[in-house]
Amino acid sequence: MEESGNKKAYLSFAIVLAIGFIIGAFIISSTWKGVSRNNVTISVTGSASKQIKSDLAVWSGHISVQSKEMVDGYTKLQESIKKVKDYLISKGFPGESIKFTSVNTSDAFEGDEGGYLGKSTKKKVGVNLSQEVTVESSDVDKVDLLSRQVTELIMQGVGITSESPQFYYTKLSDLKIEMIGLASEDAKLRADQIAKSTGNKVGEVRSSKTGVMQINAKNSTEVSDYGVNDTSSLEKTITAVVSVTFSIQ
Repeated sequence: MEESGNKKAYLSFAIVLAIGFIIGAFIISSTWKGVSRNNVTISVTGSASKQIKSDLAVWSGHISVQSKEMVDGYTKLQESIKKVKDYLISKGFPGESIKFTSVNTSDAFEGDEGGYLGKSTKKKVGVNLSQEVTVESSDVDKVDLLSRQVTELIMQGVGITSESPQFYYTKLSDLKIEMIGLASEDAKLRADQIAKSTGNKVGEVRSSKTGVMQINAKNSTEVSDYGVNDTSSLEKTITAVVSVTFSIQ
């Protein structure tokens, strides 16, 4: 009887031990499976684009005269400067937005290399005087129009050349943050779609990297590794790119 009881006790112990091994194996298997799955990641690139219009414009023009004498040339230049300033004010630009640089002077020569009779005469005939005028305004459309119309001053005897205006977007810092957020949302959407197609779910973000911003003229497809910052166009497109790595659940 005692031997029979010992056998039962050993049998019970063996059964409990076996069950323990099975449970332990299941736990280890589940844990390893979880660890293994947590090491599976998916990397995607998200992007976002937005149309923006410049809110600041800078235009420059060059006024020049030529005269035999410095004093006479300076007088003529000041007359031209007054005409330019009056013209700009008449177009709605306040006086404080109009800036003039200092006067530049250089000798004026009759002909140049390969000039008269194929020879360089280098004969001084007078002096050249010039000044640069700059207008800065948030009325970007008005500046854009000015750059094309200001040469009307030539009809008033003003020697002026017009540069292409430069257009800027002053709220770029805030917009960049917004664009990174939109590009990150696009990355998450792409990851969700890929994971769903394989019967998985996207987990936490493991890493992310923001690419350079591309600010192009509207409808331009130019891309640079260093980023593009177009200032020649009134209307622009800003594009942000973000690369994100997610875990897979």
